[in-house]
Amino acid sequence: MLRSGCGVWRSAAALVFAPVVLWPQVIEFRSSGLDYQVLTRSGLTVMCATMPLRTSRYSLLHVAVSNGSDRPWEIGSRAFTFEYSDGRTIRAEPEQRVIDEFFRKAGRSELLKLQSAYEAAIFDNRYVRPNNGYEKRRLSALAMGAKGLKASAAAAAIAFVSGKLHPGDSTDGAMFFPTAGRGLKSGRIVARVEGETFEFLAR
Repeated sequence: MLRSGCGVWRSAAALVFAPVVLWPQVIEFRSSGLDYQVLTRSGLTVMCATMPLRTSRYSLLHVAVSNGSDRPWEIGSRAFTFEYSDGRTIRAEPEQRVIDEFFRKAGRSELLKLQSAYEAAIFDNRYVRPNNGYEKRRLSALAMGAKGLKASAAAAAIAFVSGKLHPGDSTDGAMFFPTAGRGLKSGRIVARVEGETFEFLAR
């Protein structure tokens, strides 16, 4: 089962009428226009999907994580890498670096496009209902008043926040990969979390 702190995520078999098994234990399904892949190891479930919208520097990966185990897990953006088929590897940027960069450089129009794309991906997604994800961070940013309109606050709401995920908790966010606008293609997404390895094909 895919569990979250808000109840129970759908079982893998219920994600779609005919789930596609990529290799043992990896399930693929489509929701809100994105192609998700799901893998559970030791009670920790990781879902991810590449997002079509990119910035001039970054490609985005939507990641949702749910802890159905009886132990906490430390998880963050630096656990995620993209391995190209030619052997090159890039790592997701730390969220604070992304937030700082958006504050210094990003234009309002670019940020609004990112925010709109992210909201479209998750608001109609019945399989992603985290109790510690985007909506909670967005409300915190709005509570900051005028300051919350700054690019840094909006980027903080979108970005996956590193930290400890306790039993029953779930979270989601965007991972930012520095691809210079080339996208995440011809390779695989790998997350290494406390001795467990989650591997997904790039879609």
